[in-house]
Amino acid sequence: MTLTLTSAQVLAGVGVLFALFVVWRIGARKARRAAETARAGARMVSLAGRVLFTGASFVGVQWLVITHPGNPTLLLVVLGAPDLIAAYVLTRALTVTSFDTTRRGGDHR
Repeated sequence: MTLTLTSAQVLAGVGVLFALFVVWRIGARKARRAAETARAGARMVSLAGRVLFTGASFVGVQWLVITHPGNPTLLLVVLGAPDLIAAYVLTRALTVTSFDTTRRGGDHR
């Protein structure tokens, strides 16, 4: 059995294969973007959950100490610890420590 193809048929076959490859790549890129978007959304929900849990635990401990007075040092520690943590986090978030730049070609300045 001999298969004879004209050059137009070979070019058409190559064109179809190329079109399928391009469609496959576009689909893969869209799927990757969708996965990254879903991960970013999950990270935000996870972060919000951790923030709410931590805030609720701070409030719960503070409520227990305030409703059962007796030790002023414990009261100051319980009311001051969240302020110190918040100050640390805000200071880290708002402080610029370095400029992260990437240079091409080994350019040193």
